[in-house]
Amino acid sequence: MSDSFKEILEQLGSEPKLSSSKLYSLSRMNQANLNTFNEVWPTIPVQRRRTIIHELMETAEINFEVDFDPVFLTALADEDAEVRTTAIKSLWDHEQASLIRPLIHLLKTDEASTVREAAASGLGKFVYLKELEEIDWNEGNLAEEALLEIIHQSGEDSDVQRRAVEAIAFSSRPGVAEIIEAAYYSDDEKFQVSAVFAMGRSADQRWLPLVIEELDNNSSEIRFEAARSCGELEAKGAVEKLIGIIDDDPDLEVQEMAIWALGRIGGELAREALEACLESDIETLAAAAEESLDELNIFADDDLMLYDFDYDEDDDDDDDDDDDDYDDYDNYSTNGNNGADSY
Repeated sequence: MSDSFKEILEQLGSEPKLSSSKLYSLSRMNQANLNTFNEVWPTIPVQRRRTIIHELMETAEINFEVDFDPVFLTALADEDAEVRTTAIKSLWDHEQASLIRPLIHLLKTDEASTVREAAASGLGKFVYLKELEEIDWNEGNLAEEALLEIIHQSGEDSDVQRRAVEAIAFSSRPGVAEIIEAAYYSDDEKFQVSAVFAMGRSADQRWLPLVIEELDNNSSEIRFEAARSCGELEAKGAVEKLIGIIDDDPDLEVQEMAIWALGRIGGELAREALEACLESDIETLAAAAEESLDELNIFADDDLMLYDFDYDEDDDDDDDDDDDDYDDYDNYSTNGNNGADSY
């Protein structure tokens, strides 16, 4: 056991103010330090454990050099529900399939609905990875089956179920579209919000008319998710409405999401609208427009790089070969899935 490391942990648990340098000592722990951490962590007062885990989560979100995953994995078994919930959310980029079973266990057995809700959201990442064939099919299938069980389980907390709907939306298995549709036509507005979000995640073009229509919804939450889904689905038919949202919507967050969506959809009209936003007196909108334009330009540059613009008359004899290269070209799609907002 490392006495010096144990002292650092004890100081983290007792000092009035958290030390950033001591928090960084929890990154990339060797096995001896991890053993010490597992021993000392439960002895730290619960409120301090909450503070530490929140600080680590925020640090990991902005600093990709650190690795606090062993801390978060240990905290999955913490006696405090808030610590467990934060630990799950902090593992948003942990893609090892070994996390699936612990999340399923928490989803099915944890007494705190907030933990079950976070676990449902966390499993969505593995449904997505299964679709990409980046994890074992059977492991991904376990995640899907657990989510479906929760969706159809009577008496389960509605927030847990709607997070499960959002998570299963990544799946291409039969019946998922019907689940999203049932949520959309629910009397519960929160389910409707989750359904509109799930439509974008599904990458299913059938939802385009609905998400475009929902841009006019009286609920700012639904307009927000409709704008997001328009971006995910690259809804070119939504561009004019999204521009109208930027100009007139009373909710700043909805305006920001419309700007993000235009960056995903692309096209000259979207570009012109984003460039106009750069001159906005509202700093957050101008900043959002700059980010969207950067993303839009990256995609455009990627497209251009697929071509060879260096022309030499001496190369005319090679035209047949060049034609073969163009045959391989496919329009780059920016359509993706929004994991980072949920994980």
